[in-house]
Amino acid sequence: QVQLAESGGGSVQPGGSLRLSCAASGSIFSIAAMGWYRQAPGKQRELVAISASGGSTNYADSVKGRFIISRDNAKITVSLQMNNLKPEDTAVYFCNADITNRLGYRREYWGQGTQVTVSS
Repeated sequence: QVQLAESGGGSVQPGGSLRLSCAASGSIFSIAAMGWYRQAPGKQRELVAISASGGSTNYADSVKGRFIISRDNAKITVSLQMNNLKPEDTAVYFCNADITNRLGYRREYWGQGTQVTVSS
């Protein structure tokens, strides 16, 4: 069984910062990519940032220059440092990982989601 446990999130004023963290645990053989998605009320879930196993990263245009994704392969964690937050960043943020378990099965896993609210 594989699980993703998220931490961080909360409420902040515009211009503030928050840090999200996600730790993977369980029967993990390898992880191809780890990243973050978000879903605002009434909108579809969208990619925020992703980190591939080789170290490359990709960001949504809306967060480039403000958010930084980092990954620790030894600890099997991924973090998202969010700076200069805007009200439009308000959403539920989900950790995502492309994991192959020790039986050789590969699939996507999702965290439970953590709320980020940016409001004055």
